[in-house]
Amino acid sequence: MGQKGQETRARLLDATQDLIESGGYFAAGLNQIIAASGAPRGSVYFHFRGGKDEMVVESLTRAADAITAAIKELDAETPRELVQRTLGLLGDRLEQSDWQKGCPIATVALDVSGNNDEVRQACSAAYTAWERALRDRIGSDDLATAVLALIEGAILLARTHRSREPLERAGRVIATLL
Repeated sequence: MGQKGQETRARLLDATQDLIESGGYFAAGLNQIIAASGAPRGSVYFHFRGGKDEMVVESLTRAADAITAAIKELDAETPRELVQRTLGLLGDRLEQSDWQKGCPIATVALDVSGNNDEVRQACSAAYTAWERALRDRIGSDDLATAVLALIEGAILLARTHRSREPLERAGRVIATLL
């Protein structure tokens, strides 16, 4: 695939990611993806023979990989510091998107995890990777799961309330657990 093809493919994935993160699986119809990406209609099936679900799965994987890398790369000496910096990173992301981009996985997981196994598996893989990244830095599977659950809930509340306060409160609770 040439440079132009790679750019078109990337634009399709970026558009898919933006649409699913802000509005969920059903907000990312093919027409919306094509319009948001500026890509020709024929390029969708050229680059993604599996259509929308293939684009969604790859977009989820890319987003999950970016969050996993961010957790692994955060400069933090203690688990508490790691969580505080993670919450700060996610809060910044929410505010910069005008409260539209919280968790890049949650909206899709809630939309289709009960009836689309391929997409559910991608969501599951994302959450598993995040739990592992947290566990590697925190040292406990149970704490990593609890921390992730608190962060996910706090992101939802922060997005709904358009406030960082839920993230700050979750951070205080997590600090007592660690």
